[in-house]
Amino acid sequence: MDKDEIASLRKSLKLTQQEFGQLFDAHAMTVSKWERGVFPPSAYQQALLQRFKQTADEKEDKAKQELKNLLVGAGVVAALIWLLNAGK
Repeated sequence: MDKDEIASLRKSLKLTQQEFGQLFDAHAMTVSKWERGVFPPSAYQQALLQRFKQTADEKEDKAKQELKNLLVGAGVVAALIWLLNAGK
């Protein structure tokens, strides 16, 4: 992950640099340096970041699909109610 991806991931999770750093056993100043491109995360931290991002993306995709299904379901129910009331 590059510096922009790291910052984007942290911000999308609404975490401070300190909170984000705790996930990866890093000080807030270290996270700041990652985000500014001063130095990259270690290979181990990079692997953790990649896995963390993958999991976050999967959960976001699942939530979007669940919302879509909910909206489609609500639309079907609304259509049925409309059809039932149209005959009155």
